Amino acid sequence: MSRQIRPAPVCKSVFVNAPQHQAFEVFTTGMGRWWPKSHKLTEAELDQQIIEPEQAGRWYQRNVDGSECDVGKVATWDPPSRLVLIWQLNAEWTFDPNLETEVEVRFTPEGSGTRVDLEHRLLERLGESAEGLRQGIDSSGGWGALLELYAATAASRAA
Repeated sequence: MSRQIRPAPVCKSVFVNAPQHQAFEVFTTGMGRWWPKSHKLTEAELDQQIIEPEQAGRWYQRNVDGSECDVGKVATWDPPSRLVLIWQLNAEWTFDPNLETEVEVRFTPEGSGTRVDLEHRLLERLGESAEGLRQGIDSSGGWGALLELYAATAASRAA
């Protein structure tokens, strides 16, 4: 008997024209350079999306007015090959300290660059609102689009 998880994880991949260590750095400590200002959690103008570069570090947004809003935390910090983030946003895009889904990102050397594979999983933890969140993160403005912005930034830093 096969078991199917509902909703299924969101899986996206992108090729980055940059070495593995640089691909990891741009995704993590350089997230503020590629994360779109439109993807914000409050009414305040977004300044930066930040991942603290350590296990148990914060993942948060800092706004132009100095206010901050948590997104989650770092579960695994394994440069330059792997990162697991705990996403603590509910289907209303607000922080919920009691909710934890996972965003795993793997950085694999491939030819002249790096293949980056992202999996956002454990969405079933959102209960009845899980499918709505899944649709949002798998939409045209979701993880796929974010990875394209990230890849372009990483490639420009490699040039």
